[in-house]
Amino acid sequence: MQLFDLHSAPFAPVHEIQLAHDPEYVSCFLDGTIAPASMRRIGFPWSQGLVDRTLASVGSTLNSARLALECGIAGGLSGGTHHAFRGEGAGFCVFNDIAVAIYALRREGVISRAAVIDLDVHQGDGTAAIFFGDPGVLTFSMHGAKNFPFHKQSGGIDIELEDGAEDREYLARLCETLPRIWAFRPDLVFFQAGVDALATDKLGRLALSQDGLRKRDQLVISQARDHGVPLVITLGGGYSEPIEATVDAHTTTFVTAAQIFSGD
Repeated sequence: MQLFDLHSAPFAPVHEIQLAHDPEYVSCFLDGTIAPASMRRIGFPWSQGLVDRTLASVGSTLNSARLALECGIAGGLSGGTHHAFRGEGAGFCVFNDIAVAIYALRREGVISRAAVIDLDVHQGDGTAAIFFGDPGVLTFSMHGAKNFPFHKQSGGIDIELEDGAEDREYLARLCETLPRIWAFRPDLVFFQAGVDALATDKLGRLALSQDGLRKRDQLVISQARDHGVPLVITLGGGYSEPIEATVDAHTTTFVTAAQIFSGD
């Protein structure tokens, strides 16, 4: 049985990116006139290849969001660039793909309320800042208290975990919080499914097992299905040593989603 229907990501239209980002910042990045200090905050050198990758990553999340509204679930093998603010990038994130998708879909009138479940080990600070005070978007980030970014933003729901947190604590906090997402009655949920909470991750500082991450994915995905809320999965971070642990965890997220929505 075929689990996935794969599509190449289109480039995101510039006018849709500008819904979430300052037009001058967008223009300077795209044409290469962005200041060197701004690129240092992002963490990559500027190149046309980075521009193309960024446009495709945002386009992937836009496409996935529209597909999720049709099919119930979709995702991209990129995205989750949650450290990008309205007027600057940071932490390997240029544009905030989730924010762009929410703004675009609200402008089209196909959603009015959205929620973000961000389970990357680093706080989704850019997403929280972009939607601060927006009653139509609920952001939830569960992340390491002492990890990057060191200046945290105020999101809708923020749960901070101490270094070394393991499966039991992590899953308990997630179980306690998810009902607040469904009570918000979102039309669409974005799941930033970073896998850098693994014990093997060199940047994570938490201690989750592969089985713990699988149970995390099962909780989020099965509850979205049970509540009838379309779900968009974005890749998020992962920096394990060996890197195969990151690959396995990302793969498990998408296989788990396919199995839950196919009824297997």
